[in-house]
Amino acid sequence: MYLLTCLHVFSSAVSQRPIVSFKLSDIGEGIMEVTVKEWYVKEGDKVSQFDSICEVQSDKASVTITSRYDGVIKKLHYEVDGTALVGKPLVDIETESSSEVLQEEDVVETPAMARDEHTHQEIKGLKTQATPAVRRLAIENNIKLSEVVGTGKDCRILKEDILNFLAKQTGAIIPPTLFQEIQPPPPLAAARPVSTPAALKAPPTTPKPVFTGKDVTEPLKGYHRAMVKTMTAALKIPHFGYCDELDLSRLVSLRAELRPIAEGRGVKLSYMPFFIKAASLSLLHFPILNSSLDEGCQNITYKASHNIGLAMDTVNGLLVPNVKNVQLLSVFDVAQELNRLQALGTAGQLGTNELSGGTFTLSNIGSIGGTYAKPVILPPEAAIGALGKVQVLPRFDAGGQVVRAHIMNVSWSADHRIIDGATMCRFSNLWKKYLENPASMVLDLK
Repeated sequence: MYLLTCLHVFSSAVSQRPIVSFKLSDIGEGIMEVTVKEWYVKEGDKVSQFDSICEVQSDKASVTITSRYDGVIKKLHYEVDGTALVGKPLVDIETESSSEVLQEEDVVETPAMARDEHTHQEIKGLKTQATPAVRRLAIENNIKLSEVVGTGKDCRILKEDILNFLAKQTGAIIPPTLFQEIQPPPPLAAARPVSTPAALKAPPTTPKPVFTGKDVTEPLKGYHRAMVKTMTAALKIPHFGYCDELDLSRLVSLRAELRPIAEGRGVKLSYMPFFIKAASLSLLHFPILNSSLDEGCQNITYKASHNIGLAMDTVNGLLVPNVKNVQLLSVFDVAQELNRLQALGTAGQLGTNELSGGTFTLSNIGSIGGTYAKPVILPPEAAIGALGKVQVLPRFDAGGQVVRAHIMNVSWSADHRIIDGATMCRFSNLWKKYLENPASMVLDLK
């Protein structure tokens, strides 16, 4: 009888494991709903802390959500392409321990970046960056992340840093092969040979035409919804247009000379890094083009950072990631960052960090084949430039002789409430001067 009672208590304890409703927490920027892009689990799967559960997409970026609990997935509350609401359950998880705090706020990871999400931890006013796997390794070895020096980008803590720290504490020698096993995957920009243009361009395949014979209505989601909101807000800005042409013959020669050097360092060098850096140098002289006007049109903010965006045609539609702090970067640094952004765009993995905070934008419509454009300002920015394709055309040299010249057209749009035509013209002339005589940029590089 005693044995039967014990078995009954045991079976009751097993059958009554607590079930947690894993809710979608606030992911910021006023976002109240997201689209479920992909499930990484199914009902009945066993998950551990930091395991990826699903990827959701807002009108800002894609976000990977990871589990806080060890347990078993009991229910998925949404289908793929379903709309999930902030504060509502995503999945139900049967946890393995009743001692866990079941109803605390769920964790949403930062925007997906090449499948290598990182989380932030506040330590004495500073932020440490590390992947969930690295954090778990630190917890298992009782290591405080605040005591580890990160060697990754932006001081991100890598698994190698944890192992090195552990080796110093214990005196152990970590075999080199172990480091090779735990090295994070190479950046997407380096996943293919530099000489392969497909790594940095949109897929060349053209979708086959589809004729259904009937009308199809579907809701706007994700980036398309964001584009509707942004362009509707842009129509409130009185646009001023200005166009000019540049002779890039010297820049073409310089790029041809520097290209193999950059490729030797694993970076593809296009014309865009020069266009972006020249824009930054010019913005130093005309800071009003790197400003923003508040909604009440009462105050203007001059931005200290030159976060220059590049309108990009991606698998998810038109996106505008930006290169942060161009005023502090070299042309090579800009090229390196562009390679990373283009690789993320090709993979559909641009996150909030890449897509937010822009202060000035260039749109390279010429990469597709256009010559002229009428660009639309991206609020809250004050100006944008559209670059046409580079064409070999006849021009007169200083001696009056007809020569081959590499000509590119540029079309500017500026917020005419705060930028007048003369200012836009002078900025364009300085930008043009840097690019037509790229050696002059050397004098002003920091």
